[in-house]
Amino acid sequence: MIDPDHQLSITRQAALLEISRGSVYYLPRPVSAADLALMRCIDELHLEHPFMGARMLRDQLHRQGPHAGRRHIRTLMLRMDIEALAP
Repeated sequence: MIDPDHQLSITRQAALLEISRGSVYYLPRPVSAADLALMRCIDELHLEHPFMGARMLRDQLHRQGPHAGRRHIRTLMLRMDIEALAP
């Protein structure tokens, strides 16, 4: 989409495409091994107990061993596209 070797500058190309110039340079970071392991645990718990939200999942994970905060668990749940079935 954006050609760094083009005659137009990257700034001008981004402006013409109406995208942020920062998104041109952004390189996504791979998911860490610790997050993948935590996501696997969250997935297993969610399959067994689909009503559990981030707070209950955090409490269950603390009992099993992996420690993570509620917000981090919520972020991973959003990345995995899962949510509790009941509030």
